[in-house]
Amino acid sequence: MGSNFVQPALKPQRLDFLDWVRGAATVVMLVGHTFHSFTRTGLRDTGPYVLSQFTGGMPPAIFLFLTGVTLAFLLDRRERQGAPPRLRIAAGFRRAGYLFAIAFLFRIQLFLFGWPRTVWQDILRVDILNCMGLALMVMAFLGAFQTAERVRFAALLGIAISVASPLMSQADWSGVPLLVKSYLAPSYTGFTFFPWASFLAFGVSAGSLIRLLRREQLERAMQWTALLGTALIFGGRYAADLPYSLYAKSDFWLDSPALTAVKLGLICWLGAAAFVWAGREDSPGWSWVRVLGTHSLLVYWVHIEIVYGRWFWFWKEQMSIAATAGLAVGVVLLMLAVTTVKTWYGKPRTAPSWLRLYPIAPGRVPAD
Repeated sequence: MGSNFVQPALKPQRLDFLDWVRGAATVVMLVGHTFHSFTRTGLRDTGPYVLSQFTGGMPPAIFLFLTGVTLAFLLDRRERQGAPPRLRIAAGFRRAGYLFAIAFLFRIQLFLFGWPRTVWQDILRVDILNCMGLALMVMAFLGAFQTAERVRFAALLGIAISVASPLMSQADWSGVPLLVKSYLAPSYTGFTFFPWASFLAFGVSAGSLIRLLRREQLERAMQWTALLGTALIFGGRYAADLPYSLYAKSDFWLDSPALTAVKLGLICWLGAAAFVWAGREDSPGWSWVRVLGTHSLLVYWVHIEIVYGRWFWFWKEQMSIAATAGLAVGVVLLMLAVTTVKTWYGKPRTAPSWLRLYPIAPGRVPAD
């Protein structure tokens, strides 16, 4: 492909399936968090609870992956507009800064709403939004390359982060400030750059590839995506079951590249399935799953306060499996109501005749 050739970008409606993927991850997240917060302690070794927490490990990887996809779209758009590499990198840094700002506003809100039970150190806790911000800051430098080159370099960067994760676990962090360690060293209690940022890098690679595809090529690409997902899942499981390892120490559920491969394979499967289900030309225009996906940040922010805040303290760790399942459905419906209102409020509309003296200003739903 010549360096001056610019492939026509796919129309936005052809990529609606990505919002469906994000929405499906949002639903799984809501269910997993509800079970984690409200299920009675003595029932936490039962099948439904274990399943909710096992599947609940997928949404963060999906969100990071799709954040990488949207970064790839941003960099490609700037490239098509003729922006030089330094401006493309600057655009990526602005996206990272936005997410960092949201991350700290989110932590400050939780700190204030939880007062006086909270401590100021809670504001510095590294959550998934912080991880996204740091990963975006690093991936922004991929803007120095053209879109076709980013497919390869982003994938290699994702592999490097994943492969280095067990080494980062074994490193001596004793002399490193705790905040720096919280962002970098693999941990069960936070979302650290290693290995989580690898999903964002793989998302940049996938998003760059999507931007190079023509409309008629996308369906074939989704078929190959499903096959790739199958290979990653079975390959990851096979590698995890080997009696020997390249690392002196590696924890499958913490830093293993094999787990990253399995999760990436599941993302490939989900993306292919979403394309078949929601990416067709004749697919319905409205989908409640896609509505949740297009407002996933709002849903994440609101549901954390509802599920983990003090509002329903009398139910925390007190409910049966059936009651928790019912509550999970209620949380999903509540978040759907919130996002529906947000969507309706953001659309341009004409004021009723009796309010014509005070016209409602047209709005818009902000793009990802």
